[in-house]
Amino acid sequence: MKIESVKYSAVKNSVWRFDPSFHLSEAVHVHQILEKSPYKMSKVDCCSDKVFLGNIFSRNFVKDKEHGVPYLAASDTVLTDIDTGAFLSKRQANELSYLMLEKDWILVTCSGTVGNVTYTNKCFKNHIATHDLIRIIPNDKTVKRGCLYAYLSSKYGHCLLTQSEFGGVVKHINDNYVRNIPIPQFPDKFQKKIDDLVKESSDLREKAMSALMDADNALSKFVDTKIQPQKFKTTVASSKCFSKSLHMRLDAPPYIYDCVSIMEKLKRNKKNKLLKDLKVEISYPGIFKRTYVKEGLPYIMGSSLMERNPFKSCDFLSRTKTPKLDQLWLRENQILITCAGRCGDAKIITKEFVQKKAIGSPDIIRVCCENAECSSEYLFVYLRHPLIKALMQSFKYGSVIERFDAEHIGSIPIILPDDKLSMTIDKLVKEYANQIHHSFELEENAISMVEKEIDGWNA
Repeated sequence: MKIESVKYSAVKNSVWRFDPSFHLSEAVHVHQILEKSPYKMSKVDCCSDKVFLGNIFSRNFVKDKEHGVPYLAASDTVLTDIDTGAFLSKRQANELSYLMLEKDWILVTCSGTVGNVTYTNKCFKNHIATHDLIRIIPNDKTVKRGCLYAYLSSKYGHCLLTQSEFGGVVKHINDNYVRNIPIPQFPDKFQKKIDDLVKESSDLREKAMSALMDADNALSKFVDTKIQPQKFKTTVASSKCFSKSLHMRLDAPPYIYDCVSIMEKLKRNKKNKLLKDLKVEISYPGIFKRTYVKEGLPYIMGSSLMERNPFKSCDFLSRTKTPKLDQLWLRENQILITCAGRCGDAKIITKEFVQKKAIGSPDIIRVCCENAECSSEYLFVYLRHPLIKALMQSFKYGSVIERFDAEHIGSIPIILPDDKLSMTIDKLVKEYANQIHHSFELEENAISMVEKEIDGWNA
């Protein structure tokens, strides 16, 4: 239990907030540290041309980019790959043009999971985002935008962002509160270092996604097929189909999805093998009791696996009380596939996961390709292909939480590449992985520099 006396002036300055969560938060201590700042203080509002939220609206989604504009929910902005396949109708997007994102903005999640911060690059252009996302348009006048981003992303900035949470089940913060968050006007030389690191990190993420998109396009030309949005349809399946299906399933998805028939045609025209026959190691550690600690092994769950930096919000497990560590360690070039809840997302593990000594949730399928006939780079791009993602959706079973298992993944037909395609994709994915890792390091360095500077005031 935490007890503290609160002055009348503190209640008045907090716009008459009486709830203990506000006055007993770590942000109170942060404000005390900021009072010791050797530099002049400013506010987010003074560092920005505009800080704003949108107005709520009902969304009219369409099937593809031809008819719509890429749409981002707040939770999508923190993902490594923001192309989620959701499109808002062009007509509605034109009416909501003020919600379109631009390069070099700062985005803050303000509902549900509060205080996640994103620095936008060219990948965000021509995307329209939810109204429920605080947009900061920096002006570089008193604090450079990269420095503002690093400060808000730091442990100090996060404390300040989350102090003013309100709401019962779903927490919120508003744009007016963010405008008034204090920020030190660090020396120009220091600000430039931070700004350069953040911008270089942002550019590397942009180049990484461009390389991955080139790899996706190269595979799509080779596979040469398109998946159309699934419509209501019927079909007739023979008893022979049931006997050949995994676990002799009698439900509709394994037979009625278009991806199933398209894959059958591809198998007749392209050299292929089942994934389990490619000498890959497919593993699924299985559930166990977790012992959570304040400092330990970073524990990456399937829900955060696709995030740009899952370490910001991850839990930590005991180094000594966690079983199956040999199976749980995340290894470079290992492919992870989410198999519960949101199924079928594929991730190739990059160096930062190894350096952080991270372990992955036991409820994620691992694919290791050390001695396989296909490289991990090719399999990663292949498992990202819309046809394969749709095929994985046909594997799902369950009602409240849908899932599939390692045996389903092993049954995926892999269209084998020729040497030219394999070399092209391998090179592009290696570029992607190296740039993602370097981008992560630069951003971590920028945030660490800001935190160390502020730590020094409290020494």
